Amino acid sequence: MADSEALLKAKIHYYCREKFFHAMQNAAVEGLKKFTGDPVYRFYFGISLVLEGRVQEGIRELDSVQDSRDVMVGSLLALVYAHRKCKVVDREAVSQLDIKLKEKRKQAGEMGLYYGGVFLFFTARYDKAKEYIDRMLKISPSSKEGLVLKGWLEVMASKGSPGKHILQLFEAAGNMDIDAVFGKAKFYEKNGSYILALELLGQAVARMQGFTPALIEKMKMQLALGDWDQTLDSAHRALSQERQCLEAQRFLILHAICREGNYSQAASQLTDLIAAMDKNEPKNSILFYETAQLFARTCGRNKLVLQHSYSLAERAANNDPSNADCATELGYQCLLQGKVKDALKFYRNATNLDEGSVSALLGVIFCQLIEGQLEVAGQQIELLKEIQKSTGMTSELSFLSGMLAQKQGKRTDEVLGYLNESVDLHFSALESLPLGLTYFLYLNPDFLLLIVKLYMHYVPDQPVTVGQPQPPALKRGLTILQPVTKACSGLLEASYLTAKLKYLAGDSSAAQGILQKCLEHDAAFSDGRLLLAQIFLHQGNHQSANQALEVALSYSFEVRERPLFHLIKAKIQKKQGHFEEAAKTLLAAMTIAGLRPSSASSRKPKHHISTSDKVSLFLELADTYRQLDQQHEAAKIMQDAINEFQGTPEAIRITVANADLSLARGDVEQALGILRNVEPEQPYYLQAREKMANIYLHHRNDRRLYASCYREVVDKVPTPQSYLLLGDAYMNIQEPDRAIEVYEQALKKNPRDSMLARKIGQAYVKTHHYDKAVTYYKAAIKTGGQSVLRYDLARLLFRMRRYRDAEDVIQGALEGERHGNDLMWLQWEGKFLLLLSQVYLYTDKKDRAIETLQRAREVQARVMRRITVEQPDVAEEQKKIAVSICKQLAEQALYKRDFSQAGQYYKEALNYDENNSELLLALAKLEMSINNLDAARQYCTLVLKNDKENDAATLMMADLMFRKTDLESAMFHFQQLLDRKPDYFPALARLIEATRRLGKLDDLPAYLEKAEQYSNRSSMEAGYHYCKGLYEWYTGNTSGAVKSFNKARNDQEWGLMATYHMIEICVNPDNETLGGETFESVDSGISERLDSQEAASKTAEKLLNEIRPKVGSDLDFRIMKNFVLLSKKQKSDAELALNDFMDIAADERHRDQVGAILGMATAYMILKQTPKARNQLKRAVKNSWNFGDAEYLERCWLLLSDIYIQSGKYNMAVDLLRQVLQHNKSCTKAYEYMGFIMEKEQSYKDASQHYEVAWKQSNKANPVIGYKLAFNYMKAKRYVDAIEISHAVLAKFPNYPKIRKDILEKSRSNLRA
Repeated sequence: MADSEALLKAKIHYYCREKFFHAMQNAAVEGLKKFTGDPVYRFYFGISLVLEGRVQEGIRELDSVQDSRDVMVGSLLALVYAHRKCKVVDREAVSQLDIKLKEKRKQAGEMGLYYGGVFLFFTARYDKAKEYIDRMLKISPSSKEGLVLKGWLEVMASKGSPGKHILQLFEAAGNMDIDAVFGKAKFYEKNGSYILALELLGQAVARMQGFTPALIEKMKMQLALGDWDQTLDSAHRALSQERQCLEAQRFLILHAICREGNYSQAASQLTDLIAAMDKNEPKNSILFYETAQLFARTCGRNKLVLQHSYSLAERAANNDPSNADCATELGYQCLLQGKVKDALKFYRNATNLDEGSVSALLGVIFCQLIEGQLEVAGQQIELLKEIQKSTGMTSELSFLSGMLAQKQGKRTDEVLGYLNESVDLHFSALESLPLGLTYFLYLNPDFLLLIVKLYMHYVPDQPVTVGQPQPPALKRGLTILQPVTKACSGLLEASYLTAKLKYLAGDSSAAQGILQKCLEHDAAFSDGRLLLAQIFLHQGNHQSANQALEVALSYSFEVRERPLFHLIKAKIQKKQGHFEEAAKTLLAAMTIAGLRPSSASSRKPKHHISTSDKVSLFLELADTYRQLDQQHEAAKIMQDAINEFQGTPEAIRITVANADLSLARGDVEQALGILRNVEPEQPYYLQAREKMANIYLHHRNDRRLYASCYREVVDKVPTPQSYLLLGDAYMNIQEPDRAIEVYEQALKKNPRDSMLARKIGQAYVKTHHYDKAVTYYKAAIKTGGQSVLRYDLARLLFRMRRYRDAEDVIQGALEGERHGNDLMWLQWEGKFLLLLSQVYLYTDKKDRAIETLQRAREVQARVMRRITVEQPDVAEEQKKIAVSICKQLAEQALYKRDFSQAGQYYKEALNYDENNSELLLALAKLEMSINNLDAARQYCTLVLKNDKENDAATLMMADLMFRKTDLESAMFHFQQLLDRKPDYFPALARLIEATRRLGKLDDLPAYLEKAEQYSNRSSMEAGYHYCKGLYEWYTGNTSGAVKSFNKARNDQEWGLMATYHMIEICVNPDNETLGGETFESVDSGISERLDSQEAASKTAEKLLNEIRPKVGSDLDFRIMKNFVLLSKKQKSDAELALNDFMDIAADERHRDQVGAILGMATAYMILKQTPKARNQLKRAVKNSWNFGDAEYLERCWLLLSDIYIQSGKYNMAVDLLRQVLQHNKSCTKAYEYMGFIMEKEQSYKDASQHYEVAWKQSNKANPVIGYKLAFNYMKAKRYVDAIEISHAVLAKFPNYPKIRKDILEKSRSNLRA
């Protein structure tokens, strides 16, 4: 067979399988033109006419080929089928054809059997077709056509997943046979392997350019994977190849309706589709019928779309007037448009066409229920139940039974039983269906919304308390809506109902998120605005609630005609204490609703108001009168409510409200008496018993009676919900063991409820029975295996530090629960990977942690692309997870000092949460660390714009000025912060740094005292002791500094810095220039602040060992460790330190690290290699001053100054010392060096001035500086000052050498002279 012929036959087969019968005709005609007189194409042509409904024409065509050898059997089968489809069946002709068929079937050869099988396959008689093909394959076992058709029959006949042996049948034909490729793709589709099917079809599209069916099948697989973008792309490509491609047009309309909710666009596209169908499939009643069904059920009853869908249904009925299903569909279309009488007419017409049409009878019953003919409808339902006992209930019949029970005021459990049955039956038809046209048709969102609205009669009118179990009706409603909103994210009503149920479930933030999405889609959506107002009101945000009402009013004045608008407004007024205005508003609402007590108004309200809201109007008005102390009016309104709603389910709610009024008056006994009278079979029984329980607990403080209320509920209504309430009650009164027993009983009643299993696990954790919790979770996972239980178990093991077990559980979940592109699974996958990364971090597997975080990031990115459309209610939670992943990746990049990568991750996190202060501050800190101060300032400004009193941002702004050496401005910001919050120790620590560098340390004691007095705990805070230690150190009191730092040493926030400072004091207690030689001879032997240098070094080493586990091989730790070695001033230690410093400098990242340069220079000085030291220090001199390197840089300048002084280069030394003092006006050592230079130059007056500042900055506690100051005073002939300083030194250091004899006595002598 030539390739072109194979492709043509594949096209014919494809169009027939997809029920595009006119397209099949056109392909058959093309075959007849190309292969003139070929009976096979005549056979195909005849079949297409019969299937399209042009039966007589088809019979003529088939008659002409019934004697052709290859298609004889197929033609006879088709003729029998065609004659039986005629309005008047020619039984004699059928009998003759049957006889001939039996005779010819026995004689049929390979191709005769094949085409017989083809026809039977086309008419879905798969078992009979298999008999023909099996016979054919016995004759010719290697026939490709036979093997492919056998494969198709096996795939289509299989009820579950087809067996893998079927693949061999298709593979025998090779990849060039398009029918085999399509069959293989269908096999993968039915097995749920959509990715494999897509790959296969992608190859087919690439191989057969311009072959539209391959592109259409690819498009279907892309939608099955939930990839709408690619689906649209394929649809547009198909239309570019075939301008009126019906399937591509249907997919585009489906996207406009379900995904975008763009009904005007859909209506325009439907006009084009109908025109194309009229041209390309004019007689295809099945196509018109199914297309009408599809768009009518997914459009949210949009009038524009319904007009077109009705037109399609009308064409289907006109093409096949005897078809009861088409007439029934017309009735349903009328119902959707609110035309109940027209619908009833069509339904009755359908029953005339087919008395056994169940769908038509159900339509009639639905109309009767809408019109209030409950008795007639009830009889019809009972009749149908009897008829369907053998076949089983249908979803629609269960729903109508529930609707009837609700209208008759039957018990809640009876109504919910019918609705639950309806939902279960409905969703069972969707099992294993891929996302596609059939899925949307079977999903029938309109029907599901009707069920949800019925459930909503049994949900509370106020949100449940957080942590309390959700009522079954509420929980079930949310479960139903989830697949609807996921598939039809553009269906506004489904999103609105989800938001309402989320709000009533206590999840206000999720409800707000959904409503925000709804209002972005349609800003004038008044239902959404009113619900948003209710949410704000519940949150206590009266201003926002009022604003929501005003915005609703600005879009449509008609909203004032809605009683609900006035009800919400009145509630806001009551919350604001405006009770008189609230009463007026409520009376206006009742007038609009036609409920005004003793009012003459009986006009029918313009807008529907639910019975629940009607009751709310009465109850709110009664409560308002009570607040106004108009008790008589309140009682009157309550009596009116009782009269109005007597005999309805809402009557009990009024009784419960009466109990609330009694409680408000302080009459607890009357309230309990009213609530006790609510019987178990009455609605609101559960709410009444919950209210009783709360009265016992909060007003009587009786835990025993509190629990007994819930025990009574379990006895009277033993549902899983009741057990759950009792279990929660036991948890509330701290009896977890009894709670666990009750939860387990509930789980036996509902073993597949993962939330119940989760509660038991959480109860074990709360009672600290962690091992029991682990055992329980493992057992629960074996029976259910839900992701939530696996996650809880992994997190518990992680908290127990059983990291290996936690990793195993997570890996098991990731490997065992893969669900491809399913959004719910992707969310769990992200959470599992994030937890796994934490496990790796805690087990010091940083590389694996980063790799896992990268995987989590990729998964979460896929989630975020879809979540706002498919599940907007959890979008905020998923944003937080995305932010957490990016933040942790940034932190790992920072650890590796990869600042560029860290910045990218932080910015990616900001894409998810642009106003996140934590992220903005992290970016500011990052920019500061790379000295990009302007960028850092911009980020801080953004934080302060959103939160003017953000302490961390204010602190960072001050730090930025500090780094820019604008110390005065920095001080101003620090002081502002501390005036507002005196015990904000990060700011106090920075203020100490700023005042030190400005030489204003005298101002600090006032701030330390203020911080200490601000709170009783301040003096015990590690931050306070750190700040005090810093001040003591900078003012020369090293022993006091060590004591204060020691108190902060074990703190998580301040401990590390405090320990480093203690090490620095141990290394250099007297603030010497380590490695310097200028003061060596003068100061030798002076160290009275700590014990010996050897003891100090040992202390420093002990402190280093203490922090080693916390910091590992951190650079700061290595530098400090080497300075401890240098402090010993031993050659061997200096060489060890020098080698490590050189290793640090050899790393490209740390080549210009100032600490390492100072370390090498100091080591060279100890090793008496001054030139090498000087060369290293000259490198540091080139660096500009920055906050991060300030301490080491200043010490480099001081050591280089020391070298210059030793070599007599005083001018160069003075330049460097002035540079030090420019940045640190409290640097005692710089003043001391300046004094020394002046002294050497015999400028004693200038020398004394520098020594004077040094003496002051050292808090007059350094005897060496005191001696030098006194000496220079004496030389400058300031004998009185010399004597005064000498006395000050001797008062603190009585045994200080030489000062008495060399200065004190000589100054006295000189003074006498």
